[in-house]
Amino acid sequence: MKSVTRSLRILEAVAQHQPVTVGELTKLFGLPKSTVQRTLVTLNEAGWLRANRKDTTRWEIGARVLAVRPAALQGSSLFAAAREPMMRLRDALNETIHLSVPDALQCMVVVDRVDCNHAVRTFYAIGDTSPLHATATGRAILAHLPKADVDELISRGLESYSDSTPADPDQLRAELERVRADGYSVNRNQYRPDVCAVAAAILDEDGTPLAAVAVSMPDSRYDAEKLPELGRLVADTAAEIAARRSA
Repeated sequence: MKSVTRSLRILEAVAQHQPVTVGELTKLFGLPKSTVQRTLVTLNEAGWLRANRKDTTRWEIGARVLAVRPAALQGSSLFAAAREPMMRLRDALNETIHLSVPDALQCMVVVDRVDCNHAVRTFYAIGDTSPLHATATGRAILAHLPKADVDELISRGLESYSDSTPADPDQLRAELERVRADGYSVNRNQYRPDVCAVAAAILDEDGTPLAAVAVSMPDSRYDAEKLPELGRLVADTAAEIAARRSA
């Protein structure tokens, strides 16, 4: 029982301080380095933790945590409130609709999806992750976060995934201003090639962004002339989900 408690505490510490080294965790808990290392290896083998790709001496949350989180959300008020409006949006547009939640300032995680009936369509598996700055769902969230959070994200560096990724800090800040003004965000081939999306944030009563709902489609079916109408539909869906959750 003691070892289980220790493992959970170390897992929580990694989630809070990631990416973190064995030495940092040793100082944090006052445990022998060998004990911390053994616990990290065990959690890694089970899929709960993984070595950081850029610095393998540092540890971060693994894919198993991200896979379990969507399942836990299925019984939540957010998940229940979102399902019906997402299906109506899918029926109106016949494009894939997905719901994503932020994992702190690390990434967006897909927690639900409603598919269209096109033979060629976009696909996001439940539990898939994506960067905040390069996606419509991520920027929908960032646009409603405090400036200090956006500055922290920028300080870590903005990876470029295509020629149109807003990887320049000034470019990203300008894009977030547009999102706040329009009420929705747009991603056209900025993360995945030939994939477009329009997203809007689902806000709590105090304006905190809880999640983002998005419509995604192949670039071949994206029509820039219809963007204002598309953005309004997505924003209205996000507002409906927020209202249903609060009811």
